[in-house]
Amino acid sequence: MTFVKFNHAPVVKSFGGIVDEIFNNANLNKFIKDDFNTADFFGAHPPVNIYETKEAYSLDVLVPGLNKEDFKISLENKVLTISAEKEAETKDENQKQIRREFSYRSFKRSFTLNEQVDATKIQAKYENGILKVTLSKKENIQDPVKAIVVE
Repeated sequence: MTFVKFNHAPVVKSFGGIVDEIFNNANLNKFIKDDFNTADFFGAHPPVNIYETKEAYSLDVLVPGLNKEDFKISLENKVLTISAEKEAETKDENQKQIRREFSYRSFKRSFTLNEQVDATKIQAKYENGILKVTLSKKENIQDPVKAIVVE
């Protein structure tokens, strides 16, 4: 009878090897590279908070550094589109820029609205770097009560 001895000792990796393995994972690397690691992610996709009350929906779009004239808001086929474009700042030749960590970019966000939104009562206000869009709901018009006679 022959006995074969197996060594089941785990392979020990250094901390650096583990970190390299995590960040060199193709799927994770693609996710980070394509979405969050790009300089344009938050510029092209400003964060939005959406709230609902009995009377309305509210969208708060975080877009500091713009003027209210920079925004375009439109509604077509139940799709609300919010966009902004800001011209590049002119360069001052008497000033040397040492570091630039923020810039102004254009963006476009679209939201599909449901039947409850009253398209005639949409309002927008830009204050303290937040664009607030209020989407009033239609009044609940209920059908009158009707008695059905069983025959």
